[in-house]
Amino acid sequence: MSNLLDLTLKTLSDKLAENIVSIDMRTVTPFTDYFVIATARNLRHVASLARDVIKAAEEEGYSLRMQEGTEGSSWILVDLRDVIVHIFTEDTRAQYKLEHLWGDLPAEHYKG
Repeated sequence: MSNLLDLTLKTLSDKLAENIVSIDMRTVTPFTDYFVIATARNLRHVASLARDVIKAAEEEGYSLRMQEGTEGSSWILVDLRDVIVHIFTEDTRAQYKLEHLWGDLPAEHYKG
């Protein structure tokens, strides 16, 4: 497991994200090593979690490649190169079912 992945998982957990899952993407894509999927309690929490993940990563010397989604979005993607973080509201996560798309890959539920 990478330091960036550990940092991302811990930050999400510390900031009260729920149902945090990491998916090992190393065997299927050259553009990232891991997807992390997490649920936020509401729209403000989605934005707050995204800001907190970016801040924690940058403080440790990692750079943001890009962010998709803005304040008020029910899904924000944070691309930190080796780790791509998907932060959803519960309803949006249930609608898109990202972890089911990659259900055949190694995944771990983060317990904190």
